[in-house]
Amino acid sequence: MAYDSSGTAIEFAAFGRRWRCDLQTYQLSPREPAKSENPSTVKVLQKRRASRNGGGETSVRFVNRTDERLQLFWIDTEGRRRAYGKIGAGAQRDQHTYADHVWLVVNDAGRVRGIFVAVEEEGTAVIDGTFQLKAADRPVSRPSPSGQSPDGRWQVRIERHNLALRDTETDEQMVLSDTGTSEDPFVARFAWSPDSHYLVAVQERLGDQREVHLIESAPQDQLQPRLHTFRYAKPGDQMPLARVRLFDVVHGKQIPVDESLFSNPWSIDDFHWSPDAERFTFLYNQRGHQVLRVVSIEADTGQARALISEESDTFVDYAYKQFTHYLDEVGEILWMSERDGWNHLYLYDAETGKVKNQVTRGPWIVRGVDHVDAEKRQIWFRAGGIDADQDPYHVHYCRVNFDGTGLVKLTDGDGTHAVEFSPERRFLLDTYSRVDLPPVTELRSAEQGTLICRLEEADETALVESGWQRPERFVTNGRDGKTKIYGVIFRPRNFVDNQKYPVIEKIYAGPHGAHVPKKFAAFHSAQAMAELGFIVVQIDGMGTSQRSKAFHDVCWQNLADAGFPDRILWIEAAAKVYPQLDLSRVGIYGGSAGGQNTLGGLLNHGDFYKVGVADCGCHDNRMDKIWWNELWMGWPIGPHYKDQSNVQRAHQLQGKLLLIVGELDRNVDPASTMQVVDALVKADKDFDLLVIPGAGHGAAGTPYGRRRQRDFFVRHLLGREPRRE
Repeated sequence: MAYDSSGTAIEFAAFGRRWRCDLQTYQLSPREPAKSENPSTVKVLQKRRASRNGGGETSVRFVNRTDERLQLFWIDTEGRRRAYGKIGAGAQRDQHTYADHVWLVVNDAGRVRGIFVAVEEEGTAVIDGTFQLKAADRPVSRPSPSGQSPDGRWQVRIERHNLALRDTETDEQMVLSDTGTSEDPFVARFAWSPDSHYLVAVQERLGDQREVHLIESAPQDQLQPRLHTFRYAKPGDQMPLARVRLFDVVHGKQIPVDESLFSNPWSIDDFHWSPDAERFTFLYNQRGHQVLRVVSIEADTGQARALISEESDTFVDYAYKQFTHYLDEVGEILWMSERDGWNHLYLYDAETGKVKNQVTRGPWIVRGVDHVDAEKRQIWFRAGGIDADQDPYHVHYCRVNFDGTGLVKLTDGDGTHAVEFSPERRFLLDTYSRVDLPPVTELRSAEQGTLICRLEEADETALVESGWQRPERFVTNGRDGKTKIYGVIFRPRNFVDNQKYPVIEKIYAGPHGAHVPKKFAAFHSAQAMAELGFIVVQIDGMGTSQRSKAFHDVCWQNLADAGFPDRILWIEAAAKVYPQLDLSRVGIYGGSAGGQNTLGGLLNHGDFYKVGVADCGCHDNRMDKIWWNELWMGWPIGPHYKDQSNVQRAHQLQGKLLLIVGELDRNVDPASTMQVVDALVKADKDFDLLVIPGAGHGAAGTPYGRRRQRDFFVRHLLGREPRRE
């Protein structure tokens, strides 16, 4: 949403279109974009930022109107890029996602072609060649494809799998390395020292080249089926082995590096030279994700030492709780860690590797860092659970000094917050809401966090008068009898107190986040299901993120748990307060990890869940993408992978099951669903299967898949034949 150039109207996107509201007459009218404007209905950014958790499920259609092949990346909550496939010239792709998740589109040369933010409604992201990065976000100088040194004298390139160096002053050339081969080549990852004396490069031995094959049975442009083949690493596969190579360019020699501290990498990233060029560091993530280490290498000797080392008996959540910020002027590093049981910030001495002080502390978590002010020695960050009287998943904005003093909570209202700072960070616009509280917008001091004035309060009166049912928050204790479990209840608009309603849980227990909606919305996808005559619930059980480390660790090598002991207790507690919940008729549905959870609910808790619709599930964690599954289930691959597979437990099916899968799912291998089908057939179990030709991940979100899902619950929980009564 934004003001137009005149300031007399606001423009926003909703329901797949753009709209204009006149602030004098409040007349609302559709607005067609000018030819020079991007016609996307999702939010378009000019500057890259990290995704934010907490939004509901949604979908974005990426439309490529250029003649280039494009690559699609999800920007995770720590700002890291995660590849999600390619979009051919003139092609389009439907992508399942969550509101407030950021998607980056680049061409094969790496040039940014679009940055988009998913919104609550399903939307369209159009890539048409008009996108321009904000000037401040453009690199001052783009690295040369030939690897030019900072002083411009040297250029390095890959030649026959090795490093070739050219002196630009004399045009003399030399070969720096001779160990590269086709199976173990040097790759184009270079880090020059500031004085151009040293070069760090990466030699990477090839790993497994696993391919997944999908058959498009009914292509739109031809009669015969089409085979799609793409690279897709799975848990246990041999990974590419990256090794750090150090060269003294001035003397044309390689300096041996001690690799004992980083011999088994999942990844080696974030190379950083000290300003005096005496040493460089990098981030080493050990395979298995139980060791995350900042390694420091002395430039003249190649000697290595662990500057910062994070170790865990379970997992180090490198993908979602990792932050490293170098303060070169004062020789310090800011670091994020869960070592005290909560996700907090620490200040390190960059020379000695000693902790100078813990910056944040307490039974709450840092959700992300927004800004580091090196001059004032302050950190601006988002926190969860910092207000003990509020829902711990609510996001608040805070500021703290490097030494841990001067903690200021900049936001206050009982809700989850989103802010916009003034250019000098003197003021902020704070909008907060809850699922049961319409948005409130305030002007606050960004220095003291005090309220200056309340600007606007949204009015839900018209919604309520239309019959809209406000979602209700519900909290009870989990399996340990003391940890609070939070969820939401959705009721149909024709709800009456003296009637019993079947209960359906919308489940997604992926450990990478928390998934119950927290922000206000006039429409949630769970509400659409409720309108059919159900009470729908969403719950965050143990094993999901954004709480304590102990809460999160429940998922470790234990994804089949999926928080079910907490979920069932929560639903039973809600039924005691609200007797309208009929626990003899309980259903469950979800997609992706939620599809795995759904089937797991029927197989492992069939005495409670009677009907389930499982979409695009990763039913055996050995079949799914390597990074996500090894992070939570661990490496090497142990017997717990097989023991928790839905395929192994398929014979336990008791209730009614509908499996949905898209034949072109590139996120989760569709074979995972078909392996469940095979096991169910062998166990002589009755079930329903819907394979949608041409559909990708999230096939249940297609119009036909959505209708079949809803019909299944109407038929088996309400006992009615859809559209015939």
